[in-house]
Amino acid sequence: MSPQEIDRITRHPDFIQLVRRKQRLYWSLTLVMLLAYYGFVLLVAFNPALLGRSLSGGATSVGMPVGVAMIVLAFALTGLYVYRSNRLLDPLNDRLKRECRS
Repeated sequence: MSPQEIDRITRHPDFIQLVRRKQRLYWSLTLVMLLAYYGFVLLVAFNPALLGRSLSGGATSVGMPVGVAMIVLAFALTGLYVYRSNRLLDPLNDRLKRECRS
């Protein structure tokens, strides 16, 4: 690609909107995950009862209910990202590709 083509694409309104939507989606999901992760770390740090609970006298869990919730949250955020990406970002990206080819 020539520099003129790249410049034309980066100035295209659909490209600008696509980049903004992607950044907004990335940062909001990252913020949610970081808040949940650090909330989990603080919960474990300030609640010693979560640190070494024995399950049926054998294995030891570290915050079993909270840990499972973190895993479920990670899957839910991934699902939300895929849903939003497929519904909002992919059509915009396809339209941008069609317009820039011509």
